[in-house]
Amino acid sequence: MLPARALGTLAAPAQGLGCMGLSEFRGPVDERRALRTVHRALDLGVTMLDTADIYGRGRNEELVGRAVRGRRDRVVLSTKFGIVRTDDPNERSVNGRADYVRRSCEQSLRRLGVDHIDLYYVHRIDPATPLEETMLALAGLVAEGKVRHVGLSEASPEEIRRAHAVHPVSAVQSEWSLWSRELEAEVAPTCRELGIGIVAFSPLARGILSDGFRTLDDLAADDDRRRNPRFAEQNFDRNLLLVAALRDLARECGATVNQLALAWVQARGADVVPIPGAERPEHVEENARAVHLSLSSDELRRIEELSPAEAVAGFRLDRCRAQMLR
Repeated sequence: MLPARALGTLAAPAQGLGCMGLSEFRGPVDERRALRTVHRALDLGVTMLDTADIYGRGRNEELVGRAVRGRRDRVVLSTKFGIVRTDDPNERSVNGRADYVRRSCEQSLRRLGVDHIDLYYVHRIDPATPLEETMLALAGLVAEGKVRHVGLSEASPEEIRRAHAVHPVSAVQSEWSLWSRELEAEVAPTCRELGIGIVAFSPLARGILSDGFRTLDDLAADDDRRRNPRFAEQNFDRNLLLVAALRDLARECGATVNQLALAWVQARGADVVPIPGAERPEHVEENARAVHLSLSSDELRRIEELSPAEAVAGFRLDRCRAQMLR
């Protein structure tokens, strides 16, 4: 089993599993392999599973629900609401109205096949709805026992404070990796001041901080990362050079590049839980071994010098997702 970390008052394993790519966005879907991947994660103690109602248009929650049957009491189950998809893949809106919060929760509970959600995130904060309305609706769901803990995703320091003043926020989820460090300036200090944990999504920069890529041909034709600026042809090769710079150090540490990158995120603090995505059981196994990789202060410094965030080519999000950040 993995050591525990605290996300507010929620105990979670030191590493979780981002389940998004098991149902969409990462090329062809193989549900049998996806179930094996989740089961392998649970066997290894990677018992925090992260999904959302929009992943696969609900299919990801259904998949996760099937995967945890018979093991529900061992799992920290987290999902999200608030992003509304249309038939246009480049179009998304947000909804934080109280009636939508309740309806979304009921639908997620049915898809997951459970009676409560351990950590329920506001996926994106709705600028057209008072944040207090959204949080009061979540507080009601907590009072009813349908939600145990509340989280925010990609929230600003001001939004975190406003939300936490209405109902305790246990975790803030945001991108945090060796290459994406924007939250270190204000978001992370705000969370720590308020006793809120941090869940780091894309801790491997959508997989590029690994040995998994050599050319863009390694991506399936319908892989969503082909739209990401860091995977754009003019940026990809430059970014791979930053990955290559880490390989010798990884070997010195008896690790792979992705284990080095994950260990760097884990070293940001005992209140940080990275949730790397994985589409195969062997990827989960490799990622989980990073939990036991302890890096010295000198090694952490060398990682940052070899692959500095300011040298990365391309913004971390594609245009559609970037428009949702205010």
